[in-house]
Amino acid sequence: MKIALVNYRYFISGGPERYYFNIKEILERNGHEVIPFSVKGPKNFATEYEKYFLESVDDEEYFANTHKTPRTVLRSFSRMFYSFEARRKFRRLLEDTHPDIVYILQYHNKISPSILDAARSLGIPVVHRISDFQYMCPAAIFYVHGKGICEDCLHGKPMSCVRNKCVLGSTVYSAIKASAKWLHDRMHVTDKIDAFVVPSSFTLGKLAEYGIPAAKLNHIPTFFNLKEPVAVPVYGDDFLYVGRLQEEKGLKTLIEAFADTPYRLKIIGFSNDGYEETLKKSLQGRRHNIEFLGRMDFDRIATYLSSCRATIVPSVWYDNFPNTVLESFAFSKPVIASNLGSLKELVADGVTGLTFTPGDATALRRRVAELAENANAARRMGETAFGRITTLYSPEEHYHSLMNLFNQVISAKTNHNI
Repeated sequence: MKIALVNYRYFISGGPERYYFNIKEILERNGHEVIPFSVKGPKNFATEYEKYFLESVDDEEYFANTHKTPRTVLRSFSRMFYSFEARRKFRRLLEDTHPDIVYILQYHNKISPSILDAARSLGIPVVHRISDFQYMCPAAIFYVHGKGICEDCLHGKPMSCVRNKCVLGSTVYSAIKASAKWLHDRMHVTDKIDAFVVPSSFTLGKLAEYGIPAAKLNHIPTFFNLKEPVAVPVYGDDFLYVGRLQEEKGLKTLIEAFADTPYRLKIIGFSNDGYEETLKKSLQGRRHNIEFLGRMDFDRIATYLSSCRATIVPSVWYDNFPNTVLESFAFSKPVIASNLGSLKELVADGVTGLTFTPGDATALRRRVAELAENANAARRMGETAFGRITTLYSPEEHYHSLMNLFNQVISAKTNHNI
């Protein structure tokens, strides 16, 4: 099978890109031909298909650079709303390579939904894997900074995005993203997609609430690509957080849970908006054993995963099936997670980890104490968690589910076109 694989980054930046290259590897290992489509950039991996990629409009985050030419602004807007350049280049790729199916990961903001029209014009079916809430929320996270979870846009209150300055804390950017969502809703973008791959049943429920037909929604959990046996786990004294340092990730709760206690916490990750400094300032003058380690590649993270007592995911937003949970399970480590969104599905309380009320630092501290004082419990839960990696979240299970869906979609499209 030939599969056109679409994502707006062709380098590893986060969870969606790790999935991209993992599934690419597994598909190719099983004899399929994978044809990438993305945006050009200096960090990209080499590929013969780069000639089809879109030109880079800006840096990794649109609007991050305040010095823009009118041409840059116009092209940035076109990628958010509807890009004729993307439609033209993607159609050329499809015409030259003749894929059986298009599998999209992320296209919002940097490629545009125009690629869906290119595929439809050639009768090629499209499957989209959902990794955020972009269709339902202009900011993609169902969260308002300083206020908490918000579903106003899902429930027909689009002006809330502008009023709350949900996008980059700006009224202008929020209005632009809200306008793009309005246009895509009027274009019935989701009707142009044959099927959706949804990692969590929680997110699947939200998409159904948004109005996508249940027949199009397919719950296929993410997998962990366990290429070789991990090191024998050691259940040391450190607790570990791995991820972006942003408000919605629950870092304030995490800091408060560990401050003024003897418990040891290592934080791996970075912020690009100064939030890390805010966290550090909150610890000034307080007794703590919290260490900020900065950004790391996964090989370095693995050394901490292999030796920590447990990992912590303290999110106060609807975290959509975070890879950090599976990474922890792969190293036979339990996860202490907020009882929210997809985390309720991933972490079984007392079985593969412990859960607590989102935003409740005292509750989190109690859960930390339980494992800090009982390494055997951490080991037992960690071993159970590892079992999930080799069954529910294995590459084989994911591959077979995905191929079954691809074959169904291709067959339905073929029968429709006859």
